[in-house]
Amino acid sequence: MAEDMQRILVIGATGQIGSELVPALREKYGVDSVVGTYLTQKPSNDLNRGPLEEVNVMNRKAMENVIKKYDIDSVFNLAAILSAKGEENPEEAFRVNVLGFFNLLQLGLEYQLNRIIIPSSIGVFGPEVPDENAPNETVLRPTSMYGVTKVTDELLGNYYFNKFGLDVRGLRLPGIVSSKTLPGGGTTDYAVEAFYKALEVGHYDFFVREDTALPLMYMPDCVKSLIDLAEADLSNLEHHCDFNVSSLSPTAGELARKIEKHVPNFTYEFKPDERQEIADSWPNSMDDTPAREEWGWQPDYGLDEMVEDMIEKLRQKL
Repeated sequence: MAEDMQRILVIGATGQIGSELVPALREKYGVDSVVGTYLTQKPSNDLNRGPLEEVNVMNRKAMENVIKKYDIDSVFNLAAILSAKGEENPEEAFRVNVLGFFNLLQLGLEYQLNRIIIPSSIGVFGPEVPDENAPNETVLRPTSMYGVTKVTDELLGNYYFNKFGLDVRGLRLPGIVSSKTLPGGGTTDYAVEAFYKALEVGHYDFFVREDTALPLMYMPDCVKSLIDLAEADLSNLEHHCDFNVSSLSPTAGELARKIEKHVPNFTYEFKPDERQEIADSWPNSMDDTPAREEWGWQPDYGLDEMVEDMIEKLRQKL
């Protein structure tokens, strides 16, 4: 537990990550100490157990009002338009992902926030990056608007740390697999959709090739990585907004066969669509040595554990 994180705001609490991060933070810091915000998705019952506000990250005044009302000292900014959706509406992706974050940075200075945490993404990588073990320090020339906005956020966060001493932290998340909330328009959504379709209809058409390997992470590890980074001792951090965090990197075919082991009548085909191009521009795996060395990052779930747990939870849910 970080002593300087007493009043925590989670922007985008009803999204795929927020809906699991908020309960985890509330369990650790107390229900009333963690305020969630939502915009498009209505909050589920468990989120309603603590303070919630309807806020648009583009509305600086509304964000300021919430920070003042609850005397916020730390913010997790999860509001974002993801990769596939960002290609459908690049302007909206830029506004939400960059200008929304910029609003928050300005408020961070004004209200002397102790901590701002923002997820970055494997989306920052472009085709020049090595396919295997993409290094933490490498050329960042993404080919999607989502990637462009996330590189911008990393640079902005590092700038505000170096220029003003604002403690901004971020990590490059892989595709997140979760049993609780459906993903929201990312290129790695097949890794979640396949589980649902396997159990609901027994068949899934993957929108990537069978040999497509992308970094993935199970939601409990995602939540853990965000909280661990937020609570890390600042004096140990040499990086700030751009930590690679790695967990597993199966091909779509390997994932399908693991699911098939647990759902024997599961059938699947591979029918790549326009998202394949984004997938091809990203590395298969990442080197996350700085995260492991600077704040002790260590995932709990491998592929087998994730598939088993995911199917067990979805069977209960469905």
